[in-house]
Amino acid sequence: MLTSFIATLPPGAAMFLAAFALPFLPSTARHLWMLLAIATSALTLTVGYGDHLTWQVFGVQLVLYRADNLTFPFSLIFHIAAVLMVIYSWHLKQWQELMAQLAYAGAAILAVHAGDLLTLFFWWEATALTSVFIILAAKTRAAEKAAWRYLMAQVTSGVLLLGGAALWVMESGSLAFTSFAPNGELAGWGSVFILLAFGVKAAFPLLNAWLQDAYPEATPTGTVALSAFTTKLAIYALMRGFPGVEMLIWIGAVMTAFPVFFAVIENDLRRVLSFSLNNQLGFMVVAVGIGTPLAINGGVAHAFVHIIYKALLFMSMGSVIYHTGTAKATELGGLYKHLPFTMVCCVIGALSITAVPLFSGFVAKSLTFTALGDTGLVLPYLVLLFASAGVLEHSGIKIPYFTFFAHPTHREADSFGRTPTGMLVAMGLAAVMCVAFGIFPELLYQVLPHSKLKDPYDLGHVTAQLQLLVLAALAFVVLIRTGLYPPEIKSVVLNSDWLYRRAAPALLRPVLAALMESMALADRAVMRLGKVALAGSNWVAEHPVAGPVIPGPAAFVQALVLLLVMIAVYVSLV
Repeated sequence: MLTSFIATLPPGAAMFLAAFALPFLPSTARHLWMLLAIATSALTLTVGYGDHLTWQVFGVQLVLYRADNLTFPFSLIFHIAAVLMVIYSWHLKQWQELMAQLAYAGAAILAVHAGDLLTLFFWWEATALTSVFIILAAKTRAAEKAAWRYLMAQVTSGVLLLGGAALWVMESGSLAFTSFAPNGELAGWGSVFILLAFGVKAAFPLLNAWLQDAYPEATPTGTVALSAFTTKLAIYALMRGFPGVEMLIWIGAVMTAFPVFFAVIENDLRRVLSFSLNNQLGFMVVAVGIGTPLAINGGVAHAFVHIIYKALLFMSMGSVIYHTGTAKATELGGLYKHLPFTMVCCVIGALSITAVPLFSGFVAKSLTFTALGDTGLVLPYLVLLFASAGVLEHSGIKIPYFTFFAHPTHREADSFGRTPTGMLVAMGLAAVMCVAFGIFPELLYQVLPHSKLKDPYDLGHVTAQLQLLVLAALAFVVLIRTGLYPPEIKSVVLNSDWLYRRAAPALLRPVLAALMESMALADRAVMRLGKVALAGSNWVAEHPVAGPVIPGPAAFVQALVLLLVMIAVYVSLV
């Protein structure tokens, strides 16, 4: 009976509902309760493909639970990420952050399984509302400000999605969450608004500042949770709604390249990882733009392994913050002696994100590069090569180098307490998965949506990737040795939000001031003309050509009657 009931629930529902029981449980039982909820939710993944839970409302069919070959890999990795999140945060006692994390993960999984735009919108907004409390859990002034800016961006995405859904229903007559770009072309304004909604959550260029603004301000455990769900949910939505839209190739190419320049000069290493996250999303967006089965496989594989190795890198930084209280490159260095396990895990994450052969990133990126090569588009291919070299520099080398090796540490060995067991276990599990997927790619490939795959370990792929990595590493060494590498300094890096938070108001303020002054002048001119007209009408009323003096209103009535008589006479004569 219980099993049949669970099977009717959409994946993620048990997690979302279980989150609201956490405040009433003893602190020692909360994490076990969370794992039980995730396991219960995961049981529903064993149900076959199809529309399993529908609801008829006012003649409209809502699909609350859809399962197919695209929902499965995303739902699976979201459950895995949720387990890592719970284990990593095992030392936490505050129910507020734990409740927000579980509800957030559940809402993201429910959104993946939404089969119509209205259900998608509901859970789309639920991820926004739950995740903002994860940022607020840091309880700092900076986190509070970042949380409200984050919420504005996420709500904007939701408004665009709702407006786009309404337009799409008017244009197509369908509420189904399916492709909005048949034949790779946007089909009306509804599809444009929906694409923008997905683009905000996927951190498209100029719409990405919320990511680098908010993620580094969360707690160490909160950042791990945030890195897994929101942006990958947007990638899933793009794959579902806009496969094969060529403009996404160019948007994705820009996404891979521009964060490299920000990450090079950024001092906060969690913000470096946030820029790197943006860079990795670009590879996935390129795969969506290509839209072939091989490319979609590459995008899904990249999203899958990215969630794991990015979580591992954020977990490593969280362990460093736990012991040192900072993630600033200028304040770190030499920690390999005090945090050897964290260092090893960080290096494994770095090797994975830079796509070193035998690590998970390699077996995923090779699919996308092969698919892009098949298109014959040379410029995006070169941009992705440059971006891959940049990934090695800012995530593969900069993160572990400046954290564990660059500067000698002045901290005493006895100042480093014991790392919480949950942190160590979570990092260890993520590191094992990074290596396992790299050595045994079939573990990853068997969950991908399409069967068309290519062996990543052919001589051409391995040789080309090793050449790229060696040359990029050599360039880093030369820049460091010659002093040309940008120094790590305490600074604030301006992001694209400067354009609409600072530049736009500064440019528009004089324009608005001139406009207001023009309106004021026009208003004064109208008032003067009105006074003159009123004075003239009063004079005419008091100085009639013939007849007694009558009040002004009566004169207007007489004039109106005379005008009507003249019009009648004219009409009769014509």
